[in-house]
Amino acid sequence: MASLPKRTWRLGSNLRLGPAPFFIVGVVNNTPDSFYDGGKAYGTEKAVSRAIDLIEQSADVVDLGGESTRPYSERVSSTEELQRIMPVLRHVLSEQPQAIISVDTYKAEVAAQVLQNGARIINDVSACRFDPGLRDVLVQFQPGYVLMHSLSRPEDMQSNPRYDDVTDDLLRFFQEHLNALVKAGLAEENIVLDPGIGFGKTLEHNLTILRNLGQFQQLNRPLFLGLSNKSMWGKLLGLDTGQRQNATQAATALAARKGACIHRVHEVDLTRQTLRVVEALEG
Repeated sequence: MASLPKRTWRLGSNLRLGPAPFFIVGVVNNTPDSFYDGGKAYGTEKAVSRAIDLIEQSADVVDLGGESTRPYSERVSSTEELQRIMPVLRHVLSEQPQAIISVDTYKAEVAAQVLQNGARIINDVSACRFDPGLRDVLVQFQPGYVLMHSLSRPEDMQSNPRYDDVTDDLLRFFQEHLNALVKAGLAEENIVLDPGIGFGKTLEHNLTILRNLGQFQQLNRPLFLGLSNKSMWGKLLGLDTGQRQNATQAATALAARKGACIHRVHEVDLTRQTLRVVEALEG
């Protein structure tokens, strides 16, 4: 059996992640309404502690969010989002200056501020559709960028989502938006693709995407995946939020074999074990 391919993700002119078969992104939600932890990392001190813990668990990237994007969540202003993110960003980088910080935002103003202060990646649920000014910020700073598919905004994306063919529709979406970003001036090697599990998808849509992950390899960009403790495992298996770790790890292993190389998770240590097993067995 052929060994797993090693991928590289460019995070600016002087930084690259990899080459490696897998990267782990640890989640820090500095919000009072996170779908998973219900705000356990809310507040600067708790969020910093969470981030440092993930780094010590060998997370390759820490993904910091200041606004929930769970289904039916409410939007917050750029000012409030920055008040949640900036102190955490500064504290973490003062303690761990080599840490790679991603910020989960779709707002141009927030992206510009965090990139000026040391963030290396923008993780955007909107594909630059909610705030068109974000594209200009990306071109200016050339960070790593997560291009994610969502059917619409978080507050209404789960209202009867429909597709002609979910896999084909996502492939067309990615090709269109990838081309637009590269044409605007963002380096293609900075961009990774996230199919947006749970963002405007039913359980069957999500399962179909995961079954067909291999088809996204034709786009020749690393695949970023957020499966961790999602509601789909509750729907599929009848599990409460705190009972989904085993389903998450099983799905992560299968997705890794199908080509997903960047895994956004809550349990970094368990995911590191899972991916090490996959690497050992794949050769």
